[in-house]
Amino acid sequence: MEKNEKAKEDELIQKAVNEDEDNLKEEKAEEKGKKKHEEKEQGKKILQDMKKEIEEKDKGIQERDKNIKELTDKFIRLQADFMNYKKRSEKEKESIISYAAEDIITSILPVLDDFERALVTIENKEDSFYKGVEIIYNELLKILKKNGLKEISCLKEKFDPNYHHAVCQEENENYEEGSIIEVFQKGYMLNDKVLRPSMVKIAK
Repeated sequence: MEKNEKAKEDELIQKAVNEDEDNLKEEKAEEKGKKKHEEKEQGKKILQDMKKEIEEKDKGIQERDKNIKELTDKFIRLQADFMNYKKRSEKEKESIISYAAEDIITSILPVLDDFERALVTIENKEDSFYKGVEIIYNELLKILKKNGLKEISCLKEKFDPNYHHAVCQEENENYEEGSIIEVFQKGYMLNDKVLRPSMVKIAK
């Protein structure tokens, strides 16, 4: 009887021990699971933080690239504006010089005419006075040509109202109708612009 009771008691004790061990195992497993969950959550948080940091850096890079592009565009526009301004300034400068030269040369043309008339009227071509006038005339003409002055070709050319001014007409069998047969006053151009048309007689 005592043996049976002892056995039952031992059995109960063993059962209690086993239950305690099971509970302990469950607690450990639960704790382990909880720890894994915490580690997993912590890992997620780290990944989220890293993702957020990368996105912020990405945003910063995009903002920087945008600023660089804006500055580059501004620089290109400023450079283009400066080049256009430079071209305009050069054109204006050339135009001012051209107009100044035009006024001066136009005012000299009557002097050139006087020299030509003087050379025609002097009979003795060997005279020192004639030679002196001729030298001055040639030097003046050389300077004017160097600055863009060109004589308009006329004699035997077809009449062109852009370059010639018809003073009179004359019937002449030796020339075609509309041909220039005589020049009363030479015409001149400055580069591509007519300064003075030639005064001419044309055949009819």
